[in-house]
Amino acid sequence: MKLKQGSFLWYLYLDKLYCLLSVRNVRVLVEYFHLLDVHHNNTLNDVLFYHFLHNVTNWKRRQIMIVFNMLDWNATGEIGFDQFYMLVCILLAQQNHLEEQFMFRHSRPVFELLDLEGELRIGADNFHMYNFLFNIKKQELKELYHDFDVTGDRRLNYKEFKLFTIFTMDKYQERQKAEKENEKKRKKEKKALLKKKTQHQVNVSSKQSSFTNRSESRMCGGLIIFQGEQYKHLPASTLPSHRGLGLQ
Repeated sequence: MKLKQGSFLWYLYLDKLYCLLSVRNVRVLVEYFHLLDVHHNNTLNDVLFYHFLHNVTNWKRRQIMIVFNMLDWNATGEIGFDQFYMLVCILLAQQNHLEEQFMFRHSRPVFELLDLEGELRIGADNFHMYNFLFNIKKQELKELYHDFDVTGDRRLNYKEFKLFTIFTMDKYQERQKAEKENEKKRKKEKKALLKKKTQHQVNVSSKQSSFTNRSESRMCGGLIIFQGEQYKHLPASTLPSHRGLGLQ
């Protein structure tokens, strides 16, 4: 999923640690929600919801309606601000590649979203259906039920799901640490290469300067005089001999 550049959500900031909006951003979001609510019911129906997501994301109609049905917990055909706020945080987390962080910080609300039947269990079909929301890869789904389905019923209860979010968060932090170390290593190598290149240029310049000085010393076998405001070089061939000058 990608947010469309220049859309309203593009300018909201999501805290990277807690995956929540600031108070100022929430106030702005409330005003925006009221603008979308053209019927003044403090809710958005499926039509308004579709046009909102169609204008801020690149999701297809089928994906938009799947999300609407997920958020419409009571099957009323409308969603309130609480569900709208939850959706916006999910979108911003995905835009900033913070899906693991979001699921870890908000494991209970996410679990309740995915528990469509209200059975306090999440089946593999639910994860497949909403995979585009949290970017859980197929291999990770296999590992999820293989490693965390303690009861063996191919469904996760909340404790098992919480363990999964802790595990994915640990992997996320390891990747972040590795990326920082690689970035630090690249900067160090770049700095060393630049220093080596600069030193090479200094050495070349020094050799060229030395060569030029030696050449000038061989060529300037005459006399340098000061005429007017400039120095002038008189070649040796134009000067009289020491005898002609009366020098012994």
